[in-house]
Amino acid sequence: MSLPSTLFTLVCLASTYLDVAASPNPHAVPVAPQSIPIARRSFPQRTPEEMAAWAAANKAGVEAKYGMSSLGKRASGMNLLTDLQLDSSYFGSIAVGTPPVSYNVILDTGSADLWLASGAADSRVSGISTDVITFDPSASSTYQQSSTAFSITYGSGSAKGELGSDTIQFSGFEVRSQTFGLVTETSSSLLTSPLSGLMGLAFQDIATSGATPLWQTLVNTDGILDSPLMAFQLARYGNASNPQTLEPGGTFNIGAVNSSLYTGDIDYQDIPSGAPGYWILEVSGLTVQGQSVTVPSGSSSWAAIDTGTTGIGAPDSVITEIFSNIPGSAPGTGSYSGYYTFPCTTNVAVSFKFGSSSNVWSISTADFTLQQISSNECVGAFFSVGSGQSTPAWIIGDTFLKNVYSVFRASPASVGFAALSAAALSVDGAAGAAPSPTINSVPVTATASVVVAAGPATTGSSTGSSNAASPQATATSLLMFVSATLLSTLYCLLL
Repeated sequence: MSLPSTLFTLVCLASTYLDVAASPNPHAVPVAPQSIPIARRSFPQRTPEEMAAWAAANKAGVEAKYGMSSLGKRASGMNLLTDLQLDSSYFGSIAVGTPPVSYNVILDTGSADLWLASGAADSRVSGISTDVITFDPSASSTYQQSSTAFSITYGSGSAKGELGSDTIQFSGFEVRSQTFGLVTETSSSLLTSPLSGLMGLAFQDIATSGATPLWQTLVNTDGILDSPLMAFQLARYGNASNPQTLEPGGTFNIGAVNSSLYTGDIDYQDIPSGAPGYWILEVSGLTVQGQSVTVPSGSSSWAAIDTGTTGIGAPDSVITEIFSNIPGSAPGTGSYSGYYTFPCTTNVAVSFKFGSSSNVWSISTADFTLQQISSNECVGAFFSVGSGQSTPAWIIGDTFLKNVYSVFRASPASVGFAALSAAALSVDGAAGAAPSPTINSVPVTATASVVVAAGPATTGSSTGSSNAASPQATATSLLMFVSATLLSTLYCLLL
C-alpha cells in the first residue's frame, strides 16, 4: 500500500472512531445514577445593621414565595432570592443552548420553574450586576422564542421577562425544548454573581410557567432513571472559623441515592393526600431543650421541605412556644419582627418527627443559630410565617436539611431522611476548591417524554458518586463501536 493510501486509511479509521464514540445510541437504555457536586456560597460576618436588613428581607421573601397572607395572595410565581445573602445557600450547574454554556443555579425543591437572567451579548439585564453570566438567546441555534410573559415576585423586589425553550443539560442528562423563564428586568441587586438563576425541583402543579420541570420529564421518561428520585447532602460551614467565598457544598444525586453518604435505612414518609405540589411532610413531633412543643394537626402540620430556604418558618404559636423553652430569649423587634434572639452561650437542642415515623431528627446548635449580632446575642434560625390558601404552614429549609441525607421520591410520592455517614460529615467546614461548572460531553437526551439517546456523563468529581454508564449502556455502545469499526476498516482498506 502506498504512503498516501496508508495515510488515508489512518485518517479514515480515526474519523470512524470519533464518529462512533460521539454518536448517541438511538435506542433508549437504562443509565447509571448521576450526580453533581454542589457549591456553597459564604459571606463574611455582617454588621448588626446588615443582618437586620437581611432578616427582614428573608422572612418577607419566604412569605412571598409561598403566597402567605402577610404579603397577599401569590400572583404569578414566587422564588426566594434573598437566600443568596446567607452563609449557606447551595447551587449546582446546568448547561443551556447549542453550543452549551454553563450557568450556576439554586437547586430549589420549594418551587417548580426554571429561569435564567437573560440578555444579548451587547446589553445587560436591567437591575442585575454586570458580573452575572446571562443567557444570550441569539447565541443558541436551538433556542425557541415564546411571546408568553413570565414574572416572578419576591419579598424585596420582582423580576420579569418571557418564556422560551432550549436544550438543557443537567447532571448527565439532556432535555430538549425545555421551557424556562428568561428574566430581562429585575429590582436592583436581587441576583449576584456567581448565580445566574434558579431551577425549581417541585411538581408541575405549582409551576408558574405551566411547564413540566426538567426533573419530572426525566422521571416520566421510561428507561432514563434507575429510580424516580433526587437526593441531597448539604455541607455545613456556618460554624467554620474562616469560610471562603465559595466552598464545596455537598452532593446532589438524581436517579439513585449515594449509599456512601448515609447510614442505616432511609425513612420515607408519604406526601399527604390532597397536598399542593410541594414536597410536603406532616410535622408530628417537635421538642426543644427536651420539652415537647405543641404542633397543630391536619393540614396545619404540613411542611414544605425546601432546599431553597435557609431557615425554618413555622406558625407564630409554635415559634412562641419554641423560644419559651430557651432562657433569655426575646421576641425580635423592627427588622427582626417574627424572629427571636437568645444568648449565644446557650446550646439549643431541637428535634423533629414526621408523619407516622418514630424516628427523631435533631438539629445541631450551629444550625439553630442564624447569626451572632452582638457580643452575647444571637438570632435564631426559626421565624414565624403567615398562613395562605393552599400553601403549607411550615417551611423547613437548610437549617434542618444540613443534618440529614434527604431524598425526594416521585413514586410513591414521599420524602425520606437518613443519618449522615462519617464520609458526609467529614466535609463540614473542610475548606477546599469549589466544584467547577461542567458540560456533559455525551448526555442522556429526552424531548418532552421521549428518549432519543443515552450515554455516560462527565459531571466532575464528588464524594462517592458514580458517573459511569450502566452495564447495559456500556455493552451496547461497545458492540456498536466494534461493529462500526470493523465495517469502516474493511471499507477503508478496499479504497
